[in-house]
Amino acid sequence: MKIAVTSQDGKIDGKLDPRFGRSKHFIVFDIESGKSELVDNSINLNAAQGAGIQAGRNVAELGVGAVITGNVGPKAFAVLNECGIKIYTAGDCSVKDAIEKYRNGDLKLVENANVQGHWA
Repeated sequence: MKIAVTSQDGKIDGKLDPRFGRSKHFIVFDIESGKSELVDNSINLNAAQGAGIQAGRNVAELGVGAVITGNVGPKAFAVLNECGIKIYTAGDCSVKDAIEKYRNGDLKLVENANVQGHWA
């Protein structure tokens, strides 16, 4: 299974981005193979509106089964939920640490949006 992790700088050892829709990058990590792919999300970084919706659609097209982020707004949550993508939150950590926490079952599954839309 592939997971998408929000990333501030696009590096596995770099910090997880606490924003989903306005995350600078996604690192798509294949749990079985251990391979990762960097996906640019800068088009949504400064979007006036709809960043979460578009980022959710883009992530769904990547074929991921789960997303790890810091927070997810209501519109992004709705898109991801409709696509059957599970959402997990991780605190202040690296992308690598978030992936390890996921593997160990130490992340919280998000059942509702945990922030309002349009937060910076």
